[in-house]
Order: sequence, then structure tokens, then C-alpha cells
Amino acid sequence: MLKYLKFITAGAVVIALALPAAAQNSKFAFAVGGGFTKPLRFADGPLKIGYNFTASAGVHASKHVGLSAEFGFNHFGISDNTLAALAVPDGSSRIYSVTLQPTFHFNPEGRFDFYTTIGGGYYRRTIEFTEPTTAIITVFNPFIGFFPLAVPAQTVLGSFTQNKGGINGGVGVSVKLSDDSATRIFAETRYHHIFTSSRDTNYMPVTFGLRW
Repeated sequence: MLKYLKFITAGAVVIALALPAAAQNSKFAFAVGGGFTKPLRFADGPLKIGYNFTASAGVHASKHVGLSAEFGFNHFGISDNTLAALAVPDGSSRIYSVTLQPTFHFNPEGRFDFYTTIGGGYYRRTIEFTEPTTAIITVFNPFIGFFPLAVPAQTVLGSFTQNKGGINGGVGVSVKLSDDSATRIFAETRYHHIFTSSRDTNYMPVTFGLRW
């Protein structure tokens, strides 16, 4: 989990550093959000419902059209049926994406705005099977000094990664926090299709967040 949080934290830091520029120039747009993600295609699929994080930066090409570069992270658990069929104790799947997203706004200056987006780019999908274990680390206590400590860990039994292109499209709605504020709360859903080998990967994140 900690190694995933590194990517999420990096995206959040980029957005935070960019906020002063956004406040000075309304042509720039930024967004950050998170939510849940449903894997698609299979009736009794190999993946469980997971979670997502997104961060984007772009420009307003006009009142009704925006263009942004977006980073996405989606994480899924492996279903119990799949783990039992493969005789492995645990596993997960994660997808990183970097895409270019044109966005079309229907009421950009109003309190409520409905928008659509379509885009595509690079996707990295990893499926990993693991087994719970323990690891010995050295810790320090000011009263007794250094000593070994057993902590929970995961042994990777197998990892499979594909780097592929993909496309996505979706709809969303945003609401101004106040009449004189440029900050909006948004809720959106997307359909993602990755051209992975053997079988395409499809999933639908539902994301909530803030836009500037």
C-alpha cells in the first residue's frame, strides 16, 4: 500500500504547487479527486470493486472547451473464486494511466455545469499474486537500544505487467462552491478500455473531487 501512496502523494503535491498559478491565470485548470472503480465485462469477474485517484492539469481553450493531461490510478482486489482456482492466497491489480482529455462544457459560467469528456493515452496494468508472511526489521528503543521486530509483509508469487494504449469517455457534473468562486465540486463517471493482450481490460471509475 505504501508504494501506491507514493504516486498518489506525488500527484497531490503537483496540484498543490500549481494552485497559486491557477489563482493568477484563469486560463489554467486543475482537478484532483478519488472514488470507487467497478471492473467490467465479466459476470463473475476476476477483480473486485476497487478505488481510484486522479489528478489533472490543463487549459481552457475556450469557454466551452478545455484540454488537460490527466494521471489516473486504479486499484482492485482479486476475487475469491479466482484465487481459489489459481490456488494462491491473495492478489491485487493496479492500473496507472496518463491520458490527454478534451472536455466539453455545456454551462461553464453557471452555478451548475454538465460536461462530457473523451480521451486516450498510455495505460500500465499489473496483476500481482501474493502470500502473507513476516519480515524482520531492526527498530530502536531509547531504553533498550536496537532490537529485531517481526512485521507483516507480502511475498510476491507472481507479477504480470502490460503497457498498452487505451481510450476513455464519460460524463460529469460540477457545482460552484459560491457565485464568486472559480472552485467547483465535481462528480463524474468514465468508461476505460485498454487494448491488453489476450483480453481487453474494461473498468468504470466513479470519481468525486475539486476543480479550479
